[in-house]
Amino acid sequence: MNQIEGARLKPGVKIEEIEHRGPEAAATSEGDRVIAGKALIFWDPAHPGQKRNAIDTDQITPAADCVSESLETLDEKWKAGSFRHLMPDFRERVQRGENFLVAGERFAIGSSREMSPAGLKGIADEAGIEMVIICGSNMGDIFRRNALNLGLHVVQCPEAVLEAQDGDQLTFRTGTRTIHNVTRGKSYEPVPLTRTEEEIRRSGGVFVMGRREFKESLRMRPAIELPDAETARRMTTAEQIYWAHRVDKRAEVRPGETIRLYADLLPASDGTGPFAIYTFNRITGGDTIFPRRAAFASDHFVFTGKEADDRQTAISRDFARLHGIGRPFYASPGDGIFHFYFPEQGLIVPGGFYPGADSHSRAYGGYGAVGIGVGSTTLGYGWATGAIYFTIARQRRVVFTGKLQAWVTGKDIVLELLRRWGQEQAQGMGVELVDSKLQLPMPYRHTIANMMAEAEAQNGIFAQDEITTEWYRSRGIALPYSRLAPGPDAEYAIDEALDLTSIVPMVAKPFHPSNAFAASEVAQERISFDKAMIGSCTNGSYDDLLAAALVLRAARGTGRARASSELVVFPGSRDVRLRIESPEQRLGGETIADVFRSVGGQIRESWCGPCFGQGSDALRPGQRAITTFNRNWQNRMGFGGEGYLASPQVVASSALLGYIAPPSDLGLEWSPEFGAF
Repeated sequence: MNQIEGARLKPGVKIEEIEHRGPEAAATSEGDRVIAGKALIFWDPAHPGQKRNAIDTDQITPAADCVSESLETLDEKWKAGSFRHLMPDFRERVQRGENFLVAGERFAIGSSREMSPAGLKGIADEAGIEMVIICGSNMGDIFRRNALNLGLHVVQCPEAVLEAQDGDQLTFRTGTRTIHNVTRGKSYEPVPLTRTEEEIRRSGGVFVMGRREFKESLRMRPAIELPDAETARRMTTAEQIYWAHRVDKRAEVRPGETIRLYADLLPASDGTGPFAIYTFNRITGGDTIFPRRAAFASDHFVFTGKEADDRQTAISRDFARLHGIGRPFYASPGDGIFHFYFPEQGLIVPGGFYPGADSHSRAYGGYGAVGIGVGSTTLGYGWATGAIYFTIARQRRVVFTGKLQAWVTGKDIVLELLRRWGQEQAQGMGVELVDSKLQLPMPYRHTIANMMAEAEAQNGIFAQDEITTEWYRSRGIALPYSRLAPGPDAEYAIDEALDLTSIVPMVAKPFHPSNAFAASEVAQERISFDKAMIGSCTNGSYDDLLAAALVLRAARGTGRARASSELVVFPGSRDVRLRIESPEQRLGGETIADVFRSVGGQIRESWCGPCFGQGSDALRPGQRAITTFNRNWQNRMGFGGEGYLASPQVVASSALLGYIAPPSDLGLEWSPEFGAF
């Protein structure tokens, strides 16, 4: 089922006919033009005089504005939603000539939503001007690549950011990317692009370059070639996967190189699918080939009850039907959340390369694969050519040592890791994750790899080992690739160990997952909440839900028989939802679902909604929730709401107690039945 494939022509279409079609003209000429305008600065209200850091994509484009009702009006809501809450007059200010957006470090971290750069560019386009984004270091890499694809000018230049002030007159030379602050009489050189990135920029973006490379790809016969033993010695696990998936077998695999890689699967959600479809149609003509390795999960806007959302979901459904894409490559509403459904179906395997139009595609690193988040244009380009452009990041390693302690899960491990990494987080590096004592089960690895998105890592990967192999064997899923392991001479920019003996149950407070504290300390604050929510693409597996149910059942002996607030459960897939209705021996024959219901819990459909503020379970202003989700950024779970993050066990115990606390506050003593599965 997993294979790199060449182009499959539509009936009656000939390669020669496609090759003779004229090229698409570039929208703009990237000669040495000069863009002029005024600075539009995002100041940090908590630190007067400083530019705002870590503006995430949820703040750039709130989820409710990420909806497209047709391919003809893709960006109407995107433009209207740009900085809706952070700077409500943003659109008007750009129209007045404030077209140099200036922000601090880590600008545009977060999701794959290409609605953000596309909406910003659309606002400038409608005003008849060009926008330039100037930010500090460690810009969100997905946003950066999306902007490059679209022809939106983005530059990382900390010095220019530091010295810019309101009203400054700025210029930007498109040929050299030089910034000049006319008001201050100073010029700046930004962080350079790679040679290939510069080529994409100068070509006019992904549509023009994609059209040319689509034609070239029609006669190519893709091949996966693993490195020989000597070469592999010097490579991390991820680098070996990059080597194997190179389009150009002469391309160097080293940090800073931008190369093309074949993809094993190119999945989209109902939210990111429409723009990917638009891109594919524009590159290929829409009626020449079948999309390559395309997959869809209808999991984001599917149970909102809004007609606009239904129309958006229909775009991907109709495209899939047109091109004969059915199960398991197309998941209907309720079939499952992106990152549980595709591994369950055997579409994610160790050694594979999986660019997904959702930032939490990094979860596939828990399965011995490289999973990365990409935008819709990258995905559509991949459907057209079978490959994507990819800039290799520096590599770092985290070796998990010591012994896993009572009540500690993958969620606690990753929250502690993010806490230790602090403001810098992973600095955009790829992370080799090493379970040195083979004690982390697959659900724990899934959670850790999934939240490499919040760590701002390019990806995180656990190399295939006995635990990985057994997970696939027990499901009858064949593995097409040879087993890979990090080479003994691989180089890491940062090499660190995390002693699991020191890890305790954790809780992340608003408004970042790295704002994490020991759950026992948080318990002393008696923080109450309105909702307890278990599930999501981070902790929605059968074993995650079982772990929570074990706590709920054990607590009956302490007299805690009802949840003190609303408790809702979001299984990771339809398969999980069905399985939790079957008797479970570890619950004395009860079902997981019945244990949840016995305390007042409700089982919902398998979808992403409340995690990003959609649907009836989204938080309302002033509400607070304790969740197993992955992001607790401001307004993420609903405008004006506060989200806390924890493991399924901690959320379960908190639901019974009425305040955020670990299971030990229930008087429960840990035993192996509560442990790793």
